[in-house]
Amino acid sequence: MTQALQKLFTFDEFVDFLQEQPENICYELYDGDIIQMPLPTGEHEEIVGFLIKILLGECLRLNLNYFVPNKTLVKPLTKKSGYFPDIVLLNRSNLRNEPLWKKESVVTQPESIPLVIEVVSTNWRDDYLKKLADYDEMGIREYWIVDYGAFANKSLIGESKQPTITIYSFNDEGEYRGKQFRGNDRIESPTFTELNLTAEQIFAAQMN
Repeated sequence: MTQALQKLFTFDEFVDFLQEQPENICYELYDGDIIQMPLPTGEHEEIVGFLIKILLGECLRLNLNYFVPNKTLVKPLTKKSGYFPDIVLLNRSNLRNEPLWKKESVVTQPESIPLVIEVVSTNWRDDYLKKLADYDEMGIREYWIVDYGAFANKSLIGESKQPTITIYSFNDEGEYRGKQFRGNDRIESPTFTELNLTAEQIFAAQMN
């Protein structure tokens, strides 16, 4: 479970708070509430590691000036919130325009963030609802929700409750829309259009 501290914090106070915490405990800021995140499972971490390997391989192959940082805070500009995505792909070319980057490893601009991935845990509502709304508002052009345990309710992933990957991106009308992938469905990524990867390969954390 997530656990909130009983006080509202500004973003700067949250950053100061993080400096005093052990590195093995993760906190995020939700509208002024500091939330302690649940520890990830081994399966969660296998999927995260696999996806990082795949994405970095594509970046290298396509000669993209992107990288995956160890730990970066994504801050929606208009809110007292800050998130540590499971995977955030950064555009190195735009980091010079980020006012907080050099001092605090904080990014706020969609031009810096081609892709965000959240691998769903028991706090799935945060990924499907709150973070989705904030990433949409920020203008992050691609957001994956990897629900390997089919944690979300049926209204979000369907009656069959299968492991599901939902990829959100902006359509031609500028609306954030999600497309879902299961089993042998080939992943369709607007950032990596040549990606040859199925949902099942991600859930199994391995290539054929």
